[in-house]
Amino acid sequence: MTSVPVTLCFLLRERPESGPEVLLGLKRTGFGTGKIVGLGGHVEAGETDAQAACREVLEEAGVVVLEQDLFDAGKVEFVFPARPDWNMSTRLFTSRRWAGEPVESPEIIPEWFLISALPLERMWQDAEHWLPLALAGNVVDAVITLNEDNETVASAEYSFRAV
Repeated sequence: MTSVPVTLCFLLRERPESGPEVLLGLKRTGFGTGKIVGLGGHVEAGETDAQAACREVLEEAGVVVLEQDLFDAGKVEFVFPARPDWNMSTRLFTSRRWAGEPVESPEIIPEWFLISALPLERMWQDAEHWLPLALAGNVVDAVITLNEDNETVASAEYSFRAV
């Protein structure tokens, strides 16, 4: 089974008045249009996963993240039995350090969300299985298999370890 290499990077910040927040975005074009998603995308030829994560955050939200400021949050394998060409091997990263303020791009409208109140009903259905674990500082190892509709989750197998 071949999978497209993809990265997601979640910027995290503390708000004294409300608690920890994560930067997500409303997808404007392409795969997942209309959904709230993490910042990220395909790993280009010759790039490492970390390089791709930094590039994608810059392209999608105008924020500079350095590779040394990325923390490994694990991996999610997405399996689309009805569309095997959509299979993705996704490396997850978090970061608490970056430069710049998020700005809208042609692809993403960035928005901060409380980690305690993630907009799961507006995200891909799989996010509820692994995203809270990754944002809590765990390293996640998940395999998400989608149903024939390519939207809903048929099965979610995952483990995690605290760091």
